[in-house]
Amino acid sequence: MVGKAAAEQVRVAVIGTGGIGGYFGGRLAAAGHDVRFVARGAHLEALRRDGLRVDSTAGSFAVAPVRATDDTRDIGEVDYVLLCVKTWQLPSAIAALKPLVGSDTAVVTFQNGVEAPEQVAQEVGRGAVLPGTAKIIAHLDGPGRVRHVGGPAALAFAEWDNGVSERVTRLVSALTGASVAAAVPDDIWAELWAKFLFVVPFGGLGTVTDAPFGVLRSRPGTRRLLVEGMTEIQRLAAAHDVPLPEDIVARTLDFIDQQPAEGTSSLQRDILSGRPSELDAWNGSVVRLGERTGTPTPVNRYLYEVAGVLAARAGSTGE
Repeated sequence: MVGKAAAEQVRVAVIGTGGIGGYFGGRLAAAGHDVRFVARGAHLEALRRDGLRVDSTAGSFAVAPVRATDDTRDIGEVDYVLLCVKTWQLPSAIAALKPLVGSDTAVVTFQNGVEAPEQVAQEVGRGAVLPGTAKIIAHLDGPGRVRHVGGPAALAFAEWDNGVSERVTRLVSALTGASVAAAVPDDIWAELWAKFLFVVPFGGLGTVTDAPFGVLRSRPGTRRLLVEGMTEIQRLAAAHDVPLPEDIVARTLDFIDQQPAEGTSSLQRDILSGRPSELDAWNGSVVRLGERTGTPTPVNRYLYEVAGVLAARAGSTGE
């Protein structure tokens, strides 16, 4: 067992049992909550046979037996759905939500990007969605195994209108009791856009240059492109009535300066390896939202188009 079970058990379905879903869902399950994992293929078989193993810098743990399925109809209605799939997997994940969602169910979205909450809300309604962010570096390390290699392993979420409801505080309590850092920010949309501002320019520029943090931040030209790409997103957030701090670009650049020099983004690794990518939800989203609001996004448009060529060449899909 990891941590202490919350005073009140919660019933949770985890859609996307990869790094994020496996880690946070695993923590909740280890703390005694009723957690059902949605997975498929060899990963599902391993979960059913051997349980879930999480190797973590915050303390490794295992959960067995694990309740896992590839069909949400086997689960039924739950208190919370942790939606932990990549953005390109959202359509199929959203289609699988209906059997899980009752009148009081909350669907917590943890996708990189700013469009996922609305996409989910189109299916279940805004009242059922808790927009959220996850700060963790974790990945699937083979069937039934998750490896957490860094990051604060923290979650933040809130009601659509930033309200702190009973169901939000209940989930915070459950996660805290499971040794997870969980917070309710003053403005969840600002949290989403601030993360978007960080990952998108770095991910796109890293992809088209095949360069890590150390190179992108040390060359004056590429550093300037990072600043310009982030500034475009800051203006785009303002166009969506999400005011980010005036020094958000400087603060984000300082954060980039603190990262390991060899670090790269998941977008870069996925595209250059020919795997499905989140390009459409990252730089592509900036371009789309910019067109809708009349906000110029030339740097992100360039990165989107060039990265798209590289994705097609490498055989990457999902962008």
